[in-house]
Amino acid sequence: MPASSALRRSFAVLAALPLLTLAACGYGSQAKDDGAAKVAAGAKKIEGLDTVKIGYFGNLTHGTALVGMQKGFFQKALGATKVEPAVFNAGPSEIEALNSQSIDIGWIGPSPAINGYTKADGKNLRIIGGSASGGVKLVVNPDKIKSLKDVKGKRIATPQLGNTQDVAFLNWAAEQGWKVDPQSGKGDVTVVRSDNKVTPDAYKAGSVDGAWVPEPTASKLVSEGGKVLLDEASLWPDKKFVITNIIVRQEFLEEHPKVVEAVLKGSVETNKWINANPDAAKEAANQLLEQETGKALPAEVLDPAWKSIRFTDDPLASTLNTEAEHAVKAGLLEKPNLTGIYDLAPLNKVLKAEGEPTVDDAGLGVK
Repeated sequence: MPASSALRRSFAVLAALPLLTLAACGYGSQAKDDGAAKVAAGAKKIEGLDTVKIGYFGNLTHGTALVGMQKGFFQKALGATKVEPAVFNAGPSEIEALNSQSIDIGWIGPSPAINGYTKADGKNLRIIGGSASGGVKLVVNPDKIKSLKDVKGKRIATPQLGNTQDVAFLNWAAEQGWKVDPQSGKGDVTVVRSDNKVTPDAYKAGSVDGAWVPEPTASKLVSEGGKVLLDEASLWPDKKFVITNIIVRQEFLEEHPKVVEAVLKGSVETNKWINANPDAAKEAANQLLEQETGKALPAEVLDPAWKSIRFTDDPLASTLNTEAEHAVKAGLLEKPNLTGIYDLAPLNKVLKAEGEPTVDDAGLGVK
């Protein structure tokens, strides 16, 4: 399917969103180097590469990247090939950075990955691993909304037009029999596209009655008096669905396969450590957030937010396909051809070496 016909206007709007400034590459923001991941004495560069540029969000759903950076797992796996991190606030800007070669590898949500892959006619990225499942909730004002049926007629925030949570909420609303225009957000329920950073203030001001949002925004709303009306995990088989993937530039994967394997090794080791040390892991993630934003999350937000996220190497590929189907049903995406979006061979090589079970691409892998 040609890229020009693959996406509807909503995704063109997403791609045109203003990008944040990064002095080195024009996108995102450079993470502060606090010295947590120094190159070990005597370490050697992998494939002679000086640096690998890694992007991620300052969200707890990107906890693998946060903890891996803070605890030095990635740098250890990469030897003397230096990690160069960049932090993003939105998927479209990270995809643009990937397309411009400003980053090589990135942690990102499923909808931006689908969007980016389809727009480039399958020629720019591959999903090479999983990272997290869950961590998304519908939080509402309990004085205005006491049951799921009460959501009808109310104003519900989502992070961005066409983003992963926006698609999920539109699909859920359609399953209730409600009609909502996907572009304007108007209908039986009003969808208010609001940046996660400002949604708690909008909630406090009464301009929205609730929000379908990822962590830690969901727990921030609860700390402001909101109530969790629905955990998105309850809508999925085994309560698992992809919220964060790992992507790579196809050219980078072809030119530096051993570097990609090293990053994946760092990710697998990070997830293993997170799951074995949940309390220490959430503190490590919070420390990096504080270094990058100047403000740590309070315990009443951090603790429930972290508990609701599952960190996994499995990309949960079948759920990515389902999320794409939801976007099509919502009217945000024409049916895409996602065959080839995954290349899990490097990850499975790492998993085998670690004695861990391999993962499946649900028939969407490279042929």
